[in-house]
Amino acid sequence: MLLLRNLSQVVTMKGGGVPRTGGAMSDLGVIENGAILVHGGRIVWVGPTRDVPAREPGVHWQTVDGLGLDLVALPGFIDPHTHPLLSAPKPESRQDPSGPAESDGDRGNALHTAAQNQNLAKAERCVRLFLAHGTTTIEAKSVAGAGLDEGIRSLQVLAALRERSRLEIHPTFLCAPAAPGAETGTRLEQVQQTIRTALPRLAREGLARFCDCLVDSAHYDIEEARAILQAAAAAGLGIRVHAEESGPGTGARLAVETGAASADHLQWIDDAGIEALSRSGTVATLLPATASHLGGLEPAPARRLIDAGVPVALATGFYPGSCHTLNMQLVVALAVTRMGMTPEEAITAATVNAACSLGIADRVGTLEADRQADIVLMNVGHYREIATFFGVNHCVVTVKNGNVVIDRLEHL
Repeated sequence: MLLLRNLSQVVTMKGGGVPRTGGAMSDLGVIENGAILVHGGRIVWVGPTRDVPAREPGVHWQTVDGLGLDLVALPGFIDPHTHPLLSAPKPESRQDPSGPAESDGDRGNALHTAAQNQNLAKAERCVRLFLAHGTTTIEAKSVAGAGLDEGIRSLQVLAALRERSRLEIHPTFLCAPAAPGAETGTRLEQVQQTIRTALPRLAREGLARFCDCLVDSAHYDIEEARAILQAAAAAGLGIRVHAEESGPGTGARLAVETGAASADHLQWIDDAGIEALSRSGTVATLLPATASHLGGLEPAPARRLIDAGVPVALATGFYPGSCHTLNMQLVVALAVTRMGMTPEEAITAATVNAACSLGIADRVGTLEADRQADIVLMNVGHYREIATFFGVNHCVVTVKNGNVVIDRLEHL
């Protein structure tokens, strides 16, 4: 048993695994001076510290006591849009002429294994940083733009990472036309190969849960993306869409049409796109850190989306090549300072609504009895400080599946 007690606040997000919209995004279900009891990886009780159930004789309790400290408990952050791999390992490379002679097969296998291990080591460092900043679940996209083979290899790296990581990882196959110069055939051939070969294989081997398409003038057009996404859905994959990121378009409406779990970015979404999202079950996943990192671009219109009744989630958009943050605390702060969200709305968007965008809100995203024990403790006196006191890491304890995986209490 794990007992967390004498917590200044417990932000429960009570209400079950349904997306929160409008005014419901401001109801955090806060318990003052609260406690949480965990057993077998699940939450068994949440309430005021004074009402903690009596300990049964002979049962050992590991206790984290916040008495005299400023500790606020939240559901572990869920980051529903990340690109944790910069590239995938190549299956072969040129031989070093100074090295010993060996067969092409042996050399290629050895180099591939070394590259994969190096990529894994980099990704594992990111995993530790996610957990250290209070994120317990992420969506992770494959490498895109260098051909289908590299995309599949990157998903294999993510599969290896999932096996050895405490962080929960939901893999997504990201579809984008290959960069000029890649030996991948014409765009039509790439689309056909994706539909006929890649998607069935990914579904069959369980390498991806979702398929995502980059839909804009520089990547796939609406017809190409529609064909890929419909094939992905037919193969049993969930749908996600990069929409209206770099200019006006109809990606959000395509996301609704294809039953997407999430439409992401949306900096350029128009009224028709917002209306379509408001009438659907598609979550709008916004990435304020990406907009900030890429030269102060205007962020997505979060206020208009929320006021229209669209469920809004937040994500880091972490990518080693363009958005160098994996800190959801910073994203919550940027959502407030740059997108006009309230701290309550931003916390909802980073927890239960993010869980809804990944289809996992039946077990994570709230702190309620019989939910998975994914819990973070922030060293703040009030949950609103997460949004207002930014630029530092407030997370001091991270609990994943009932196990304490980060513990910095001794440093307080």
